[in-house]
Amino acid sequence: MDTRPKVSSLLNRMANYTNLTQGVKEHEEAENITEGKKKPTKTMLTAISMSAIATNGVVPAGGSYFMISRALGPEFGGAVGLCFYLGTTFAAAMYILGAIEIFLVYIVPRAAIFRSDDAFKESAAMLNNMRVYGTAFLVLMVLVVFIGVRYVNKFASLFLACVIVSILAIYAGAIKSSFAPPHFPVCMLGNRTLSSRHIDICAKTKEINNMTVPSKLWGFFCNSSQFFNATCDEYFVHNNVTSIQGIPGLASGIITENLWSNYLPKGEIIEKPSAKSSDVLGSLNHEYVLVDITTSFTLLVGIFFPSVTGIMAGSNRSGDLKDAQKSIPIGTILAILTTSFVYLSNVVLFGACIEGVVLRDKFGDAVKGNLVVGTLSWPSPWVIVIGSFFSTCGAGLQSLTGAPRLLQAIAKDNIIPFLRVFGHSKANGEPTWALLLTAAIAELGILIASLDLVAPILSMFFLMCYLFVNLACALQTLLRTPNWRPRFRYYHWALSFMGMSICLALMFISSWYYAIVAMVIAGMIYKYIEYQGAEKEWGDGIRGLSLSAARFALLRLEEGPPHTKNWRPQLLVLLKLDEDLHVKHPRLLTFASQLKAGKGLTIVGSVIVGNFLENYGEALAAEQTIKHLMEAEKVKGFCQLVVAAKLREGISHLIQSCGLGGMKHNTVVMGWPNGWRQSEDARAWKTFIGTVRVTTAAHLALLVAKNISFFPSNVEQFSEGNIDVWWIVHDGGMLMLLPFLLKQHKVWRKCSIRIFTVAQLEDNSIQMKKDLATFLYHLRIEAEVEVVEMHDSDISAYTYERTLMMEQRSQMLRHMRLSKTERDREAQLVKDRNSMLRLTSIGSDEDEETETYQEKVHMTWTKDKYMASRGQKAKSMEGFQDLLNMRPDQSNVRRMHTAVKLNEVIVNKSHEAKLVLLNMPGPPRNPEGDENYMEFLEVLTEGLERVLLVRGGGSEVITIYS
Repeated sequence: MDTRPKVSSLLNRMANYTNLTQGVKEHEEAENITEGKKKPTKTMLTAISMSAIATNGVVPAGGSYFMISRALGPEFGGAVGLCFYLGTTFAAAMYILGAIEIFLVYIVPRAAIFRSDDAFKESAAMLNNMRVYGTAFLVLMVLVVFIGVRYVNKFASLFLACVIVSILAIYAGAIKSSFAPPHFPVCMLGNRTLSSRHIDICAKTKEINNMTVPSKLWGFFCNSSQFFNATCDEYFVHNNVTSIQGIPGLASGIITENLWSNYLPKGEIIEKPSAKSSDVLGSLNHEYVLVDITTSFTLLVGIFFPSVTGIMAGSNRSGDLKDAQKSIPIGTILAILTTSFVYLSNVVLFGACIEGVVLRDKFGDAVKGNLVVGTLSWPSPWVIVIGSFFSTCGAGLQSLTGAPRLLQAIAKDNIIPFLRVFGHSKANGEPTWALLLTAAIAELGILIASLDLVAPILSMFFLMCYLFVNLACALQTLLRTPNWRPRFRYYHWALSFMGMSICLALMFISSWYYAIVAMVIAGMIYKYIEYQGAEKEWGDGIRGLSLSAARFALLRLEEGPPHTKNWRPQLLVLLKLDEDLHVKHPRLLTFASQLKAGKGLTIVGSVIVGNFLENYGEALAAEQTIKHLMEAEKVKGFCQLVVAAKLREGISHLIQSCGLGGMKHNTVVMGWPNGWRQSEDARAWKTFIGTVRVTTAAHLALLVAKNISFFPSNVEQFSEGNIDVWWIVHDGGMLMLLPFLLKQHKVWRKCSIRIFTVAQLEDNSIQMKKDLATFLYHLRIEAEVEVVEMHDSDISAYTYERTLMMEQRSQMLRHMRLSKTERDREAQLVKDRNSMLRLTSIGSDEDEETETYQEKVHMTWTKDKYMASRGQKAKSMEGFQDLLNMRPDQSNVRRMHTAVKLNEVIVNKSHEAKLVLLNMPGPPRNPEGDENYMEFLEVLTEGLERVLLVRGGGSEVITIYS
């Protein structure tokens, strides 16, 4: 029965979808809460990108994190989301510190707990006051947020009203200053600005009881003397003290003087360039207004930027919005346009109304600590003071509301396991645990207490978030992702790319070392999520980018075959599965992982005999089994399973079709068929030889591991030993390259390479050794070289006798192997079932009839059949003896003799080697010699614990050139 939903019910569920599934019950219709500080025009590019992403589907809680993670994947989303969360949290601390500064400096200065009469210790006392009051304010705000978001929204209306009234008061004051500027005197000595905090009058002398006496200012510059004949500072003597208007007004033309930048180093005296001054230096006096910090464009960007980080305020609370897709683009763009106009117009008005020396006076030393903007505004400075205070409080509340929801969204996605607890919430959906963590982190920012230190930290995190929002939009647009269908049409990938570039530039312009720290933190989070976090598949753009990059790389690989120096073994590992779909020899995978050391292409293939329609489920199960084993053995590669009617056909299909384009295997790895001599089924070793022939025809290299069960695991590290290479014929250099690659792995790293080559009677063994050593030197391979001399005349009686016995045994076994049909018919089959071993690497094809040789006589060892086949009557024992007395093929005898003699030498030299590598000759052209070929390889490798037979693919794989 089909359980899929009807279209009508599906449409009903989609139409009634609500973001409130995140748990927030206190949903409000209008959530367009404007903070006191918003983004300037340059961040409009980020707003455009964010609007495109926000309208490309439903945006639940999490806002910016949700958009980035679904567009760039969980790793990028988690890393940037956590950084943005930290930035938002530190922003709350910054706003609270700003509110405390306004409260203690301009509203209730007497409320300060810590005081100091020493000017040098006054700033430290102020920091302590901000820590105490900041902590109290933070606790109060957290309680408001804890009670519920509805109260934050109600307070928001009050904060918004204060901000609007403050802005209007500044415009009104600027207009009024054009015809009635406020009285705002600034005391100047020549063109240098004087502090008004400790002087009584702006003059060198004053009248007391009709007598002219020195002023306090005189004493500051004349060694604290109150006499006119005292020695005074040279600059003080040659310059007059004057008073200028700090706010000359809109009609004064002061904008021409303020139009250009004038950045000063720390400790420099703030001067008015247009004022008259004598050309004398004088000494530095603390009564001058000094620059408190070295200023530059980059510094000002870092300080100013945090005040305009409201671009994500709406997106952070996307789970509380009725229609996030509509509210986020409209609210964000309109807010940016409005606040950009306000910021830019205020900058112009301040430059046109206020003296430059006042604008550069950070602490208001020249104007008795008064708030300059408050003095400019109309009708009262208190409008600005109260408005600024409530604005910063509102911004702090918004940050404390948005940050926990952002953390809760990250925790609920479960991509960072240790954050799981912060996904829990109250019954009404409020993120309680996330709020507590946010308060703790914000407290750290308050303990820092310095706005100048806190501001650059959060700037980096915000800019990083904006950078990835732009990247996500640009990436999905360029990749033409099918799911990329935003309703917001006024975007372009070039704008997103420009916004991304500006964000990156601003990070390093503001503070290059903070930028590096922020990137390192994000990188660490990324790696943690990648290796430890829960796996998520969201169809992100990074996967699309990977596909595009892979496509591009594959097309490039198709341009031609790789150069010799670019050759590396790309493995196809052929595995045999048992009846329970378990891998019979997992050490074959272990060896492949050691040979590859995690690099290059590895394809693990296997064949299931049967019908694909019937065995599809079995194939999937086997594929999962192999993948789990690959993960356990740290094999980074792909699994390819084939269902075929015959085993040999399936293997042939794997060898022919695995890989894609230029990214294909060039080397086949398989195991040696142990027990092939005792096997009653000739199909076992025929499958092996068939695989060798197919590999040779495909011009692929072949590696055959014998005694694979004795090969070391990944945790067995050899502390010493040798890897012996027996280089009989040149086969493309595979024998030289393989031990070098093995030594890259920790298991074989401490082994030494020894290379043996065989010299015949007519060869100069001494010169061969020199030539081989020179060749290895040019190959940059460190190995010990030895030349072994073998002479054809050196044949012992034992060797020849053993060779004859092997040839006779080969013929006897050939006749003893019978077809499956005859085995079923004949009850008198002579065999020892206890000695029968199955092929353990690439097995036999059970459903396939055994191929028989043309000259072979089908018989069992019974009297009648044997005598009938020979055309005579005799007893069965006589027939068996006749077979033993058959004259063996002399060419086979010579080949077997070569194998025996070479094996004798190899065992003598390499019996203690950790691994022996040998050339593997190709199979005979005539299938009649297959069994002799198997016997030759068996004899050649007898007595060796671990053997790797190597056959090149017909091309050079190593070169002496760089």
